[in-house]
Amino acid sequence: MKNKIIIAFILLLNMVTFAQQKVTWKDLAKIEYTDKFFPAYGETFLFPEFSDAIVATEGELVSITGYFLNVDPRGKLFILSKGPMSSCFFCGVGGPETAIELQFKTKPNIKTDTVVTITGKLKLNKMDIEHFNYILTDCKVTLKQ
Repeated sequence: MKNKIIIAFILLLNMVTFAQQKVTWKDLAKIEYTDKFFPAYGETFLFPEFSDAIVATEGELVSITGYFLNVDPRGKLFILSKGPMSSCFFCGVGGPETAIELQFKTKPNIKTDTVVTITGKLKLNKMDIEHFNYILTDCKVTLKQ
């Protein structure tokens, strides 16, 4: 009986341990871009081709650590960035793969440039130029100590 309890505990522990995957900025950097013309805007934009490893994590719960950026004065757009605000994607350092759009159920109260770990469901965005290539939905925040 004791052995069955130990085996059940180990199996349960494995299920909890693998409930979310850790994703790194290096993983997200494995992306190729091609130019694509969007007639509605009369402009050419970079069209992402995601790596097979990242495609395999789409829809999964993932975690990644970075700098929290609150870039919208209305508090409706939150970003996780590989670098702080002074060297983020918008400032010309890095490409779109260095930033992730964050979608929360409730607005977080976190200061810009706070280092956090975000856990959320990964969504890959290939076509909607109004949103980032990488999006995490139903986000939860863990502050780094």
